[in-house]
Amino acid sequence: MNIKAERRSGSSSDQRLDRLAEIAVRVGLGLAPGQELVMTAPIEALPLARLVAEHAYKAGASLVTTLFADDAATLMRFRHASRESFEHAPAWLFEGMAAAFRSGAARLAIVGEDPALLAGQDAEKVATANRARSKAYLPALELIAAFATNWTIVAAATPAWARTVFPQASEDEAVARLWELIFSASRVDGPDPIAAWAAHNQALQARTHLLNERRFAALRFRGPGTDLQVGLAEGHEWAGGSTTAKNGIVCNANIPTEEVFTTPHKDRVEGVVTSTKPLSYQGTLIEEISVRFAAGAIVEANARTGEEVLRKVLETDEGARRLGEVALVPYSSPISRSGLLFYSTLFDENAASHIALGQSYSKCIRGGDAMSPDELAGHGANRSLIHIDWMIGSAEIDLDGLGRDGRSEPLMKKGEWVV
Repeated sequence: MNIKAERRSGSSSDQRLDRLAEIAVRVGLGLAPGQELVMTAPIEALPLARLVAEHAYKAGASLVTTLFADDAATLMRFRHASRESFEHAPAWLFEGMAAAFRSGAARLAIVGEDPALLAGQDAEKVATANRARSKAYLPALELIAAFATNWTIVAAATPAWARTVFPQASEDEAVARLWELIFSASRVDGPDPIAAWAAHNQALQARTHLLNERRFAALRFRGPGTDLQVGLAEGHEWAGGSTTAKNGIVCNANIPTEEVFTTPHKDRVEGVVTSTKPLSYQGTLIEEISVRFAAGAIVEANARTGEEVLRKVLETDEGARRLGEVALVPYSSPISRSGLLFYSTLFDENAASHIALGQSYSKCIRGGDAMSPDELAGHGANRSLIHIDWMIGSAEIDLDGLGRDGRSEPLMKKGEWVV
């Protein structure tokens, strides 16, 4: 069906799934005729992946290559593989993906993994596997972080994820309810989803223009368990909504998105901060994170659950203890208003302001696309094998912008914009 066709009452899930695939290709990727597409997806997301491939070919894709992940096979590894084997990751695969991105291929990830897949597994194995994968994936990650090509992430309602979000519902009901939320948050409902995305992007970009005009030197978050000052990188730029990749293609990196974000200074973060939502990381749920920063680095870290995994993450490399992103999201965002915890970074990060440990986006430094790693570091950008977002915003958090002269300007009160 044409995406501009008016939605009839009772529009089927199949129709909206098709719309989501079309949004992923046309709005998320902005896929260009003749461009290749590399897609990853959980095996349970096969129907959406096939529709994405169909719309990609309709948009002129030269080739769509899809790589599927299987949670059951992942668990088999942790249960039966030798401890030494967890030091290995498919570097050949990630090197191939990096080569594809360098040659102009677009990147699309469908997410929907089981948030607690590795709960109860050996934490040392989990940490070793994550570290090996992060090292192997770095060549591809750096290209994605630099927006060397157009890329996007969308979600699919898988049974394991849906059961986690709606533990009291039957599996069928949980999956159906989660799909409804994905369709709504992804702006698939309505007579013209593409026009809705254009208006949403315009609103987000208006916010980034305001913040770029202010040129704050730092941000200060205050609330229960949090008093954190985040210095901003020299020459930082705020971004939000659609962005132009280095290949000139306009894309939306996240479907859905509610954030505006920029690059912190890796050496200028001070204070304490407490997470406001659990972090689901590589199958481990890390809850009630509390850390202290000094001179940019985490020097103390605790969590109610998943603390051992958190500590292993922080040991990944020197940059893993420093920030690569700070993002602002109003508490009244549509995803926040749902009142649900999604156990998925793609959704939970769009319900609350957040910070990210690890790799920063060169896109958020003026002229950063043309800078060397050393030049980016000189502006304060962080480098790491990881990029992990976790949520620190809520209806109890206030945010001020700090000028270079020390003056403070309120930006958010109780989680809502005041500028």
